Amino acid sequence: MPSKSSARLAALTVAAACSAATTLVLVSPAHAAAVRIHDVQGTTRTSPYAGQKVTDVAGIVTGVRTYGSSKGFWIQDPNPDDDPATSEGVFVFTSSTPKVAVGDSVTVSGTVSEFVPGGTASGNQSVTEITKPTVTVLSSGNAVPAATVIDARSVPAAYAPAGDPAANNSVNGLPLRPSTYALDHYESLEGMNVQVADTRVVTATDPYTELWVTVKPRENASRRGGTVYGSYDAQNTGRLQIQSLGATAEFPVANVGDVLEGTTAGPLDYNQFGGYTLVANQLGTLRSAGLERESTEKQKNGELAVATYNVENLDPSDATFEAHASAIVNNLKSPDIVSLEEIQDNNGATDDGTVAADVTVNKLIDAIVAAGGPRYDWRSIDPTDDTDGGEPGGNIRQVFLFNPERVSFTDRAGGDATTAVGVQRLRGKAALTVSPGRIDPANTAWKSSRKPLVGEFVFRGRTVIVIANHFNSKGGDQGLTAQYQPPVRSSETQRHQQATLVNAFVKDVLDTQKNADVIALGDINDFEFSGTAQILEGDGELWSAIKSLPKSERYTYDYQGNQQVLDQILVSPSIRRGCDFEYDSVHINSEFHDQISDHDPQVLRFHP
Repeated sequence: MPSKSSARLAALTVAAACSAATTLVLVSPAHAAAVRIHDVQGTTRTSPYAGQKVTDVAGIVTGVRTYGSSKGFWIQDPNPDDDPATSEGVFVFTSSTPKVAVGDSVTVSGTVSEFVPGGTASGNQSVTEITKPTVTVLSSGNAVPAATVIDARSVPAAYAPAGDPAANNSVNGLPLRPSTYALDHYESLEGMNVQVADTRVVTATDPYTELWVTVKPRENASRRGGTVYGSYDAQNTGRLQIQSLGATAEFPVANVGDVLEGTTAGPLDYNQFGGYTLVANQLGTLRSAGLERESTEKQKNGELAVATYNVENLDPSDATFEAHASAIVNNLKSPDIVSLEEIQDNNGATDDGTVAADVTVNKLIDAIVAAGGPRYDWRSIDPTDDTDGGEPGGNIRQVFLFNPERVSFTDRAGGDATTAVGVQRLRGKAALTVSPGRIDPANTAWKSSRKPLVGEFVFRGRTVIVIANHFNSKGGDQGLTAQYQPPVRSSETQRHQQATLVNAFVKDVLDTQKNADVIALGDINDFEFSGTAQILEGDGELWSAIKSLPKSERYTYDYQGNQQVLDQILVSPSIRRGCDFEYDSVHINSEFHDQISDHDPQVLRFHP
């Protein structure tokens, strides 16, 4: 199906011959005569015939892909063996539009290859393919082998085996145990015609014309229809990505909680953007659950409302200002302080040395006023050009919006992109040396990453120190369906360093004033149960307020069928001990196909 992003689709499956960097080649004898598909697939993740030529591999065509650079078709043996570990289907890569149709009985001769979507450095599993094929059509109009049902009963509760320590924790060489592990079960069906029925959508349709469903409706279900990711040991085995072999316009436009009623069926593929994927030639009928965007409560007069909101690379050319403004006014109820992440400079991704963001911020403020909200004031620090990561040329940064009718900002001169903020004692209270300021901006922990923005606010005579964060992204981590189990989370090394610095700064504040009100918030890019969160919390200096919610409501982001926490608001002991705070993750984006950001905002209300 032609995608809305041809570059992304082009990466799904490419011939092994195209790039040695993306192909796992196993040296074997040069030729093997007439073998069956289950012989080609074997009982592990890699074919015993990889690198060999095979002849007259027979099967019925079950699906044809005519778009992108992943052109080819799937065949399946209608006469399976009795080994559940061996798949009866395989993908035939043609590189050009295949000259076969579903229902054709064919024989295929070619070279068996193990293609690694995303390249071997990605850590992904490989896809067994037959490449450089010679195809003979024997007959047409044959019945397609019955689709294997994937449902709550068939998919094991355990996610994946531990990898082989002798193979760098790879599972590739391990015998498949499809009745024990979910990933082994899916691998044993690779290339086969499969089906799901009456499945609930757990990640909304995205710009690449794909969505995620669950075949286990009770598995860690959120109250709004998703599936919550609650620990590194609970990977949610029922998640499955759905794409289509049909026209883009016919693909369901779904939100979380919607249901694909009836049967969705097609070959089971594997790609770099989520792993095992049902590429449908039959789609169920979408039944809407009528999910609506949430709104939080308005803060009371004596409550301070502090929010965090990642506005996803907002720059003056975007068409989302009115929608963001409406979200802040109507869904967040005009918080007193809003920490914005991913505010870009005045010309967005144009990389010409521009670092100021006053045009971007003031356009948002004007839109908020037009939406009926207050005229916020704002503070930020322009980064040094091209040093803080994000979209090249965009110079993303954190920005404080604050309602001057409700809260004041304490300005102390001297803060800039390279000057470190410190803590001082003034009149017996903790105070910043510069405000706004940045935490240790020269430290290598912030290389190509956003530096925390710190500001000193006063609400009803009480000082509140707010730290706006946007930690290192998860880019480069191995996926949950990687061949290495458990997957390597390489990106968290930098986040741990960043969390250490933020915690140390908070400790300095609390050492100066034990009962100081401190809030560290923003896009932490890590879970509330993660090592990053544990380092931030330290020995009680901070506490992640999202843990005040029931587990079924702890999410700010929806990725590959897992609702998860990336954005957090952490509070100092004086706020937590007060026991009068309210925390809300306001779901306005992550569950919807027409989201204006991929993050949901959060709001904390408390009495300083």
